[in-house]
Amino acid sequence: MPQSRTSDLQSQLDNITAQTRALVQPERLAVTDAAINDLLDAGIESRILPVGATAPSFALPAASATVLAASTSGKLVRSDDLLSLGPLIINFFRGRWCPYCVTELEAWQALYPAVRERGALLVAISPQLPRQNDFLVQQHSLTFPVLTDTGCTLAAQFGIAYTLSETMRTHLRSILINLPFIHGENKQDPDATWRLPLPATFVIKKESNAPENSAGKVLFAEAHADHRVRPDPTDVLRAL
Repeated sequence: MPQSRTSDLQSQLDNITAQTRALVQPERLAVTDAAINDLLDAGIESRILPVGATAPSFALPAASATVLAASTSGKLVRSDDLLSLGPLIINFFRGRWCPYCVTELEAWQALYPAVRERGALLVAISPQLPRQNDFLVQQHSLTFPVLTDTGCTLAAQFGIAYTLSETMRTHLRSILINLPFIHGENKQDPDATWRLPLPATFVIKKESNAPENSAGKVLFAEAHADHRVRPDPTDVLRAL
């Protein structure tokens, strides 16, 4: 039910983890755990765009079902258009194949009326192709824009992009997660196909004196190398 989705997101995610550990072979779990530890050891969490920083502007293609009327460029959604209406919550997610991401997006959908009541907007961004976002929107009845960040270009500007190791690429293929199909092939930069964002949430507010090509000031920033951990949306709303 919607109320349960907003009450304690982390408990829902922990349930997914517990079910996964009960069903998946230990050697497969070990691959994922090792990848998380590698990200932590690399210090990626210390490189995310912090509170008080200036966020980059963007113009990204959206799932056709969620293009805002405020967007004047067809399927492109622009941060300038969104921020002209109020503060903006940006949720970076890995893809529709990730049950943690889907659970988080459903929690945000349940809270979207509260986002709008505060005069804010919400967008979700991943590297998956627009048609994959269309499937996601339709399957989970999302009413906020879901955007495509090809090759995690914008995610890199927020300090949250990373490239999967060969071990993780093999692991994902073995469990039928085909990122070249989901993200699209990139023959000029093959590694771009295998880039993901850390699951991350930012709150951005426009400033009158913001530098050129910037979206505004970061009011909230949280990202985790462990994709099983996410901020609760109710905590994010307090930054608005």
